[in-house]
Amino acid sequence: LNTLRTIVNFTNRECGLKDINSFSGMYFGEDDLNTETKRQPIPWPVIRSVQRECEELNDEGRWLIALISDSGMRLSEAVGLHKDDVVLDHEFPHIILKPHPWRRLKTRGSERFIPLVGSAWWAAERAIQSSTTDFLFPRYCNETECKSNSASAALNKWLSPRVPKGCVIHSFRHSFRDRLRAVECPQEITDRLGGWSVGGIGERYGSGFPIEVLSKWMK
Repeated sequence: LNTLRTIVNFTNRECGLKDINSFSGMYFGEDDLNTETKRQPIPWPVIRSVQRECEELNDEGRWLIALISDSGMRLSEAVGLHKDDVVLDHEFPHIILKPHPWRRLKTRGSERFIPLVGSAWWAAERAIQSSTTDFLFPRYCNETECKSNSASAALNKWLSPRVPKGCVIHSFRHSFRDRLRAVECPQEITDRLGGWSVGGIGERYGSGFPIEVLSKWMK
């Protein structure tokens, strides 16, 4: 709808037409009220159990799950990582998440620094060492294609019997936000770490938070 609205408004301006508000004020109800279909966060003890199993199996699919579990990344963001996006030889190891020709990012705010801690750091290190291409997860990504749908199907199938009903790979992202809330992380930092839209024009000023500050809250 946002795209359609933009096209209509642009055409109105270019052609000198009267404003058309066909797509304003549209309301589709609150699907989130259906608790059975709403994505649920994964409880912390379950996350730790999954992470331990990932460390035991120690393969590409488990590295991908472990990376997402402690980084808050979207699956497509993680699948499309290039080795150059991962900075391990730094006082504060981190990922430089940016768009690539093979994988765009969802929003401008999705471009960010993500400190590597916990299982995410372990997974990134294993993936870097094991990959024989320029990509962190070559099974699912190359110079022309990012197979996030294939990754989603395979990982959710493995994850399903290990997490509560209603939880999927994206649920780690919901848990990530809950975990930051639990340590009273400031909302602006939470939004930056997760790549969520930030509110207020003032938050767009400056160069953002130093990596050491982001790392402190991630730890």
